[in-house]
Amino acid sequence: MLINNIVLERKKKPTRNTFNDGGPNAIIRFPKPGHTAVALMDEKVTNEVQFMKYLSKNTTIPLPRVTSWGLTEESPHYLGPFIIMDYVDGTRLSTILKQPTKHDQEDVVLSPDIDNTTLDIVYDQIANYMVQLSELDFTGIGAISEDPASNTWSVTGRPLTYNMNELATVSGYPIDKFPTAAFSSVNEYCQNLVNKHLIHLRTQRNLADDPEDAERRFIARHRFKQLIPQYCIEDPGPFKPFCDDLQPSTMLADPKTLQITAVLDFEFTNAMPAQFAYDPPWWLLLLGPDMWLERRTMEEFLACYEPRLEQFLRAVERPTGPHLSTKMRDSWRTGRFWFDYGIRKSFDIDAVYWAALHDGSIGVDSLDDEARAEMESLKQMKMEQLKAYKEECSVRFRSPSP
Repeated sequence: MLINNIVLERKKKPTRNTFNDGGPNAIIRFPKPGHTAVALMDEKVTNEVQFMKYLSKNTTIPLPRVTSWGLTEESPHYLGPFIIMDYVDGTRLSTILKQPTKHDQEDVVLSPDIDNTTLDIVYDQIANYMVQLSELDFTGIGAISEDPASNTWSVTGRPLTYNMNELATVSGYPIDKFPTAAFSSVNEYCQNLVNKHLIHLRTQRNLADDPEDAERRFIARHRFKQLIPQYCIEDPGPFKPFCDDLQPSTMLADPKTLQITAVLDFEFTNAMPAQFAYDPPWWLLLLGPDMWLERRTMEEFLACYEPRLEQFLRAVERPTGPHLSTKMRDSWRTGRFWFDYGIRKSFDIDAVYWAALHDGSIGVDSLDDEARAEMESLKQMKMEQLKAYKEECSVRFRSPSP
């Protein structure tokens, strides 16, 4: 195999390799240690390769050519699953668009001084990618693969998502509670998502800081379940390719022409409910809404986001007319944008609910007697969990005596 003739390194960034035979330079990608659950690594890489192959055949999205890939058992010294792809020149698009920062720890935020011509060039390209994705159909919700006999593509596995990976790596979530098969309806999938958020609330020991925090999280997650009939568009399909990580930070571009040279990181892409593909992009300010709401206010977010939303929707309309932009406007107008964003993110669902979907009531009023009783016992459990967690951390990180 090609990989046997290359010196491999596992780094935070992909390794660039140069060949003496005049062939194209290559990138070798491994899942980042500590950033991908070991139990999910092979599945993640398999899904990404399949989707890249599908998109290369069915869209004009610029993708690096995959020259080889393999699972953990196929890599030297069992380093992990890998993808070897052509190296593509370019600067990270988010770097081109962001407000200048003094150090890497600062938030990456869209520059307020960026001119509309620059954004129009960028938006036209990304809008075109999103339109193409919205025109592709599948009959299930999950990971896709190709039938080599018929050269047809279909959903054949469970939807492995970025959120599932985060839960598995940092929250202590029991991975045997993850779905094991594809879904055939939006309602079925949304029910699975909200149940996942409730399991997360019960299992991550340091998720709630105090009883009031635990109560707010309990209300938010139960309220999301009650909102499913209002916001989940129940249909039997078709379902659409959806990549929650399709954003400027995963794109390379020529800094002079602003032409996008490669779109990367399709590792958690699946066929998903069409309403996800019909949401406006969450990344128009580069910093995600959840982080924006944590650091600033909803009013500040809307004042900055909505002008860029209008500009992006005009870009969506240019190639094919108002079909997709109309759906995006409806998602924003009805609040479905916030529901869809929150239901995909176990760590941010509470902030999204209270900032964008809460109806102004006390909150506990929306719970029945059984749920209220459960909430009281959960508050006590979360405080016991937090105490045990802090005690373990104190012992683990206590400095040794001199």
